[in-house]
Amino acid sequence: MLTIGQLARYVGVSTKTIRVYHAKKLLAEPERDAAGYRRYTARDAIELLKIRTLAEAGVPLARINALRAATGERLARSLNQLDRDLATRISQLRATRQRLRRLEASHLQRLPPEVVRWLEAMPRAGFSTRWVALQTDLWILVFATHPAVALELFRDQSRAQANPRLRRLFLAYDRAHDLRPSDPAIDELARRIVDATRQRYGSDLPGPQVDSAIPALIQASVSAASPAWRRLDLLVRAELAASSAPASGRAISRRSRKHRGR
Repeated sequence: MLTIGQLARYVGVSTKTIRVYHAKKLLAEPERDAAGYRRYTARDAIELLKIRTLAEAGVPLARINALRAATGERLARSLNQLDRDLATRISQLRATRQRLRRLEASHLQRLPPEVVRWLEAMPRAGFSTRWVALQTDLWILVFATHPAVALELFRDQSRAQANPRLRRLFLAYDRAHDLRPSDPAIDELARRIVDATRQRYGSDLPGPQVDSAIPALIQASVSAASPAWRRLDLLVRAELAASSAPASGRAISRRSRKHRGR
C-alpha cells in the first residue's frame, strides 16, 4: 500500500497532478485508512502510468478515459492517430529548433570574429548559459549602436577577463544572480568590484565615452534580471560616487559598468 507521495515519486508526477486526475475522474480515489490517508495499490500505479503516458503524448485529459476504454480496431485507430500527431509535433519542433539556430547564427554574424570566439569560450571558463546569453545580447546592442567605439570597449573588457583576479570577479557577479538581495555576500562583492575598479582605472579613465541612452538601457536590462544584481549595482555606484569628484565619479561609473560586463 502506497501513500500519495510514494505513488507520485514512483510514477514521476506531482501529488497535485494526482489530485487533478482524481477530480477529473481519470483515476479512481482509493479508500482511506483509519488515519484518513489515501492508500494506493500497484494497480493504481499502473493506471496512473497509463494516464501519464497518454497525457505526455498530447491526448487531452477529456479524451483519456475514452481512449483507455477503447478496444480492438477502435483502439488501433486511436493509437495510430496519436502516432501521426506525435510525428507531426516532432517535425514542427525540429523546424522550430532549426529556425532558432539560424536566428542565433544570424545574430552572431553581426559581431566581429574575436567577439564570437570570446563568447564561445566563456562556458569553458565557468560562466553560466544565462551569462553568455546576456553578454551576447549586450554586445550585439553595443556594436549595432556604437560601431566606432564598440571594439575598443570590448577589448578593454576581454583584457579584464583575461586577468585571473578580475575573471574571478566576473564569475562571482554571474553567480550572484540567485542570491537574496540582503545576502552579506552582495556587500562583500560590491566592495571587491569597487576596489578592482579603482585599482584598474584610478581617477583618470581614458578611452571612449558613450554619450547616449544605451548604457542606461543596458543597466536596466541587467538589473531587471536579478534583484541581487540590482542591489549590487546600486552599492557599487553609490560607493564610487561617494569617493570621487562629480565629473570623475560619472566616468568611473560608466567604466565600472563596462568592467562588469554590461
